[in-house]
Amino acid sequence: MIARLAREDRSAFPDVRHALRHPNGLLALGGDLSPERLENAYRRGIFPWFGAGDPILWWSPDPRTVLFPDRLRIARSLAKRLRKDPFRVTMDRTFGGVISACAAPRDEEGGTWILPEMVVAYTALHRRGLAHSVEVWQDGELVGGLYGVAIGRAFFGESMFSRATDASKVALLHLCQRLTQWGYGLIDCQMRTEHLIRLGAMEIPRAELIRRLDRLCRQPPHDTDWDDGLEHLPRVDGHTKT
Repeated sequence: MIARLAREDRSAFPDVRHALRHPNGLLALGGDLSPERLENAYRRGIFPWFGAGDPILWWSPDPRTVLFPDRLRIARSLAKRLRKDPFRVTMDRTFGGVISACAAPRDEEGGTWILPEMVVAYTALHRRGLAHSVEVWQDGELVGGLYGVAIGRAFFGESMFSRATDASKVALLHLCQRLTQWGYGLIDCQMRTEHLIRLGAMEIPRAELIRRLDRLCRQPPHDTDWDDGLEHLPRVDGHTKT
């Protein structure tokens, strides 16, 4: 039986070891999406994921898919494309534009898990300096990007989108380069996909993730604006080509 969270106590979550095996990681329901609760959840290896008409559902699957920023794999085809296509990359330049694009329906039924209340919640986290975006531009148009949450020196990926070939991969490449430069220890990818595995992500036991988060989330965050006012040319230096 999963726990039901009260709206009043935004710090309380069950121990993740009580999460269900089927469906993998379902831990609790209810509560709210306040910045305080979301930050407490991420610090504990917990994240929200639910559909329209459902209560807020909180998850902590085991094993957990993570990507170490300095181990991203770059396909040779992407390296070749970057020598030709005029991509430019920014960070935190248009968080609203990125999350709106990620929330847009991607199938014929018009489904999306990034509901309006999720957009409001993560926009509030962005205003607090905890949620960040990466934007990929081509000919002045936003063609790809991603967003997630940064606490201490851990990054929690939420969603990405692409309107041009490889644009979301370019966003991830730039993010990994910046996180490596800033001393971030991992990107929590939450759920396994073969796409992520091909990019270098791996599964680790949830207990190992929690140990890493306990250390990384206590560290001071990167202390300058993610938006440095520049447009960056994406590069592949320092990453494995496959």
